[in-house]
Amino acid sequence: MKRVLIVGAGKGGSVLLNILNATQTMNVVAVIDTNLSAPGLEMAKKWDIPVSQSWKGWVDKDIDIIIEATGNEHVLEELLERRERKTVVIPGTVAYIISELFDEKQELLEKIELQMQNQNLILNNIRDGMIVVNYHGIITFVNKSAETIIDLAKSDLEGERIENIILNTRLPEVLKSRRREINQKLTLENGKQIIATRIPIIRADNRLLGAFAVFKDITEVVHLAEENTDLKEIKTMLEAIIHSSDEAISVVDEQGLGLMINPAYTKITGLAETDVIGKPATTDISEGESVHMRVLQTRRAVRGVLMKVGPNKKEVYVNVAPVIVDGKLKGSVGVLHDISEVQSLTNELKRARQIIRNLEAKYTFADIIGTSPEMKIALEQAKVGARTPATVLLRGASGTGKELFAHAIHNESDRKHYKFIRVNCAAIAESILESELFGYEEGAFTGAKRGGKKGLFEEADNGSIFLDEIGELSLHMQAKLLRVLQENEIVRVGGTTPITINVRVITATHVNLEKAIMAKTFREDLYYRLNRLPIFIPPLRDRLSDLPLLAKHIITKINQDYGRDVQHISEEALAILKNYHWPGNIRELENVIGRAMIYMGIHEKVIQQSHLPNLTSAVPDHTFSFPAKANHQSLQHVIEQYEKNYIQQVYERNDYNKTKTAKELQISIRNLYYKMEKYQLAKPDLQ
Repeated sequence: MKRVLIVGAGKGGSVLLNILNATQTMNVVAVIDTNLSAPGLEMAKKWDIPVSQSWKGWVDKDIDIIIEATGNEHVLEELLERRERKTVVIPGTVAYIISELFDEKQELLEKIELQMQNQNLILNNIRDGMIVVNYHGIITFVNKSAETIIDLAKSDLEGERIENIILNTRLPEVLKSRRREINQKLTLENGKQIIATRIPIIRADNRLLGAFAVFKDITEVVHLAEENTDLKEIKTMLEAIIHSSDEAISVVDEQGLGLMINPAYTKITGLAETDVIGKPATTDISEGESVHMRVLQTRRAVRGVLMKVGPNKKEVYVNVAPVIVDGKLKGSVGVLHDISEVQSLTNELKRARQIIRNLEAKYTFADIIGTSPEMKIALEQAKVGARTPATVLLRGASGTGKELFAHAIHNESDRKHYKFIRVNCAAIAESILESELFGYEEGAFTGAKRGGKKGLFEEADNGSIFLDEIGELSLHMQAKLLRVLQENEIVRVGGTTPITINVRVITATHVNLEKAIMAKTFREDLYYRLNRLPIFIPPLRDRLSDLPLLAKHIITKINQDYGRDVQHISEEALAILKNYHWPGNIRELENVIGRAMIYMGIHEKVIQQSHLPNLTSAVPDHTFSFPAKANHQSLQHVIEQYEKNYIQQVYERNDYNKTKTAKELQISIRNLYYKMEKYQLAKPDLQ
């Protein structure tokens, strides 16, 4: 009996433990995992198999086979170095793919069980033998393969008790326990060796209908029970796995002759099996040396070698590892990665890092210009919010200064001595944004840094993070952000362990989130988390009294940037600016004044009307006629139309003063801002 050590008790390790524990030729001596809550450890304890967090005390205990099921390349390399010469080390990728195949097999068997409830016909042309018994243990069906293996005719089998036909059958035990038995070895009375899988047939209402056994001659599955002693047996076991892999894989023997490639390899290199199988390992190389031959000479894995392969000289990087059985070199396995994909990911990461700026907040409330009542309300709300740890939602049109408010809130808070990180959520691909925000573990994806990487939420610990354009997040990322806000913890990409963080979240959007919720593009639960402290930043057209101060501030700033000495703006030019509706807000105002200063003479000190670009004023039509008969219109629609019309009338009656309008309507100024934004109401002579 072979002594087996399983390193890694995750999904792959658990499946292998379940399979090996059911065999009679394999003895699992211990299961290792650093995570004490790993499912494989619980399974091992149940079967009285020793468990441990370290494998180093076990490799010297006469181990025949070590299955590395962690998927960690460093663990695999260390096991290869520390193991005894006779010990076979099976890589972690095998455990993972076997677990996937096992899951597929389980799903297939479950489908068969469901079909057995509704029909009693099984195809007679399958190669495996099959026997079905009812809940009394009476044989109700056998197929032709079963007749051949048992050496009895169908007429001699059906209607008989199973134990009278096969003396050492375990189908009666399966009927009693209602538990399946997978890949069990059995010797028949005629001397034939079989591998049998026995499964109870249970209806959806938990009623036992019977059981069936699927078995085959052991000569067809001998590779599942015998020791893997040479590369041919390993190749047979892994062939299906390799061919189903999306990674380009090539296998050579100890002489460096091609044994196997998969479709992904053909796709990258353009070479078919006839071009590679039986040919030297150098056949596929157009530029560079054979990594396979280097590994066969040194018996050590080689990783990250750049070369060009195939007739099209495809640029790839290659990882190659030796295949060693009982201390003997049997060949090597290589994995090719298309470098263009890695370069694309690297470029995307670089672009993301350019977009995401990590810096200290450099603006304070003193840098925010404005004395209008609307602006004073927004500033007072922001100052109150800065003194609390609450999540802040900055709302307003593009160019109103939402990021300026975010800087000021951070600098006014008790977190001002820690990091302030700002992220434009709309400018980064979702796959990149997730790894940048939450970080990733080593091996989480191709190109991931060794040791993993901290995310921006971890970097901002004890500080603030500003998420601009929050309304552009996908629903998947919204769910991730909701967990951060609810639990104050994140999980890295590819990781399972939560990391506790203490971060002040400031968000901003120009999107109407209420409409987005109705359109099901924004989560309602996240909205309530973010909307705890909403601050509405008024557009420039609603605070035109601030325009002279803003113009003066912008002139001073542009003088410093351009080396000019402009003193002020004329009243005529200022009147033109006040008569414009400013859809681009402060950002557009900076653009207009900047262009005017560029075209001014070097000795001119005052911005005149002639210096300004042509500005076209737009006056919206706010007339509303309530329909006498609102046919085919919902009650909600009619009510909203009436509300819009009434607010517009009160707004006009109060000379477009929002404070007076809100007072007459008996609603808060914040609620008035929301409704005006919802119905797109503004001064008719300014919009």
